[in-house]
Formats: sequence, C-alpha cells, structure tokens
Amino acid sequence: MSHQHQNTGRTGSHPANLARRRFLQTIGAGGLAGGIVNWPDLMALKAEELRKKGMACIILWMQGAPSQFETFSPKPGHENGGETKAISTAASGIQISENLPQVAKVMDRLCVIRSMSSKEGSHPRATFLMHTGYVPTASVKYPEIGAHIAQQLGDSASELPSFVRIGRSRINAKGGFLGVDYNPYVVDRAGGIPDNAEPATSTKRYRRRLALRDSLETHYAEHGGKQEVAKHRKLYRKSSQMVMSPQMSAFDLSQEPEHIRKQYGDSQFGADCLLARRLVEAGVPAIEISVGNWDTHFDNFSRTSELCGQIDQPFAALIRDLEARGMLDKTLVVWTGEFGRTPRVNARGGRDHYPRAYNAVLAGGGVQGGQVIGKTDASGESVQDRPVGVSDFLRTICHSLKIDADIEHMSGIGRPIRVVDGGEPVMEAFG
Repeated sequence: MSHQHQNTGRTGSHPANLARRRFLQTIGAGGLAGGIVNWPDLMALKAEELRKKGMACIILWMQGAPSQFETFSPKPGHENGGETKAISTAASGIQISENLPQVAKVMDRLCVIRSMSSKEGSHPRATFLMHTGYVPTASVKYPEIGAHIAQQLGDSASELPSFVRIGRSRINAKGGFLGVDYNPYVVDRAGGIPDNAEPATSTKRYRRRLALRDSLETHYAEHGGKQEVAKHRKLYRKSSQMVMSPQMSAFDLSQEPEHIRKQYGDSQFGADCLLARRLVEAGVPAIEISVGNWDTHFDNFSRTSELCGQIDQPFAALIRDLEARGMLDKTLVVWTGEFGRTPRVNARGGRDHYPRAYNAVLAGGGVQGGQVIGKTDASGESVQDRPVGVSDFLRTICHSLKIDADIEHMSGIGRPIRVVDGGEPVMEAFG
C-alpha cells in the first residue's frame, strides 16, 4: 500500500488534455511527493471512486469475548475441548461447533481465522484495541475502524448516517480525532424508526423552529461562540436532514416481506441483521451489531450454547440474503469479539479471558470462503501456524474494502497517525 500524508500541499495545474481523474491516476505517488496536487481534492476524488464501488462492512461484534472452543475452533477429543462436539460443514474437511448448525451450512462462504492473537486481556482495553488498532491513551482520541470506513466510503450527500451501531454496547471508541461527523449513530434495537428520529410536529413548523434556533445562536456566535455555534449548526443540519428524509424508511422492518423476516428468525439479533442488510442497500457503508454477554466465567457450556442459538440462524440468513441480492461480493461481514477464552475450564465450569489465541470470521467483500487460516496446537493454548495480530486483522478489513490503511490523519496533539499502524493484510483470505 502507498504511504500517503494528509496535508494540504501546494495547489497546481495539470495538462488540459487529460481528465482530472486520468491525470491523478497517471501522476501517482511521484506527483503527490512533488506537491502538485491539492490533498483535499485528491481525497474527495478518491472517496468518490470508492463510493462508486459500493463497498460496505457489517461487523458482528460478540461483546464479552466468545469461546473459540464452543464456536469456530472446537477441540473434540482433548480435555480442553470440554463437552462441546464438532460437526461437519458445507466446506469439506472443516468442522465447527455443534452450537452453530445453520452457520455450518454456509461455511463454504466463510473464512475462519483460528490464529488470532492479542496482548490485551481486559475487556475495555481489548475492545478498544480491536476497534482502533491502538491501546487507549489520555492524549489521543483514536477513531474506530467504523469511523474510518465511514470517512473513506461515506457519501456526504446522503441523508442517512454513514456509520450505524445497532445494540447496546460497551464500546468506548467513536469518531475520535476524525470528528463527530464520524461518530456512530446508535440504535438500541432494530424494529421501526428509531426513537426521536421523527419530527414531533409538522415539517413546516419544524423548519420554523430550526430558523428560530439559528436566530438565537447568532447572538452567541457574535459574542465569542462562533466556533461552537458552527459545530452545533453542522450537527443539527445533518440530524434535521436525516429525521425529515424518506430514506429513514430503511429502519422500518415492517416493510420487509414476511418470508424474508422469517428467514432471520425471531431473535433480536435476527432483526438487527435484517436491519444491517437494509442499511447497506440504502447506502450506509459501516454497520456494527453488538450482541452479548459472552463473558462466560461460569457455566460456559450452557451459556455459550444459548448465545450461539441467538446468532446461528440470523448469521446464516444474512450471508444467504446478501448473496441472493448480489451484495455479498461488495459487503464484508466480520464476526469477532475482543479476545478468546481459556483452554482450561475453571472450577465454576467457565472459561476465563485468553487473548493469546482466539478466532474470527470473514465473509464476502472478496474473501474466499470455505477455508481456515492458521491453527493452534492440540490443546488450543498457543498459535502453531500463521499468527494474525490485531493490526493484521484491521488491515485485512481495509484491503477488502479497498480503503487506504496508511493514510495519516493529524491528531489533536499535532502528531500524524495512520489508520492502522503496522501489520500486513492476511492475503490468503482472498484466495
């Protein structure tokens, strides 16, 4: 990937006989280094090209860290595997946990990474790391990957938010130094139009109220509050466009045919996955669904079985639905949590935190299904082949979506920071 800096550079001209887009393709990195292209213009053109590709990402976030042994990396026959049995799948030679029978039927579309590894074993820090690629600090507000996707793939002209998070979560990362424009729009649960997302009065009266607010803020802006008022108006303008937009019907699941809703099942996670598909169709490039709690320090086997029962049918339905609509190739689906669970079962029948070796799943977005990448030893205690770190994983997401992981943004402390620091994409995932 090219290493590009986000700075203004010097504005220059280009040959008149070349279209601007062709010119940018022609000059390449050398032209950038020479400062003959204005960086904001380049970013705008690049974003436009990316939007035309129609790429999107749906992250299925398993909050609390799911056990790899009871999901995609069972260890039948070893004492660490416990009582969990393995079942065959639609991909020859690949077995997963018996807790996911419907997912097993779409295994030929999935790529399982069984060699994930992290150094963070506390929920807040590991969650932040998996979302941003950085450990939390007091001095820098790092944006999460969904914010970066929204920034590089989002359409500023769209009346819908470019990043939507569905479900209550403990994720403590947002738009960071990219700004509030890239904070996720949070929906507690899928169903109808989100709470407070419809005007409480007629559109005409609502517009009059907005005009009155602008008038009241003008006085404050003229007496030292210009910057704050500008930010507030920008946020209100975007929010007002959204609540009055007919595109908000994308949130209304009652518009889906009954047979489609049945495919996703009756669970809340099923409704959330259906909403995610509708949002992708409506042009939202970044969606995350949170479901949990997978923190099974006790009674691991029954609790994980119950949680898998909530996600099994919806996960499989989402893959099939995206594929049937011709959307899977351009929609990356990511299944993961913040780390894994201990190979050894504790005295309470639970599994504790274990970042040393865990699994994650990718589908769509150019990913080749029906394969497993990496493996752990027979006990599941250590990665034996093809270790994949958090930076590698995030770069793989960027590669799938064709966004630049090496772009540098200026942080609040004046230091340029890359989208992803270090790592290499897992190219095997793409065949």
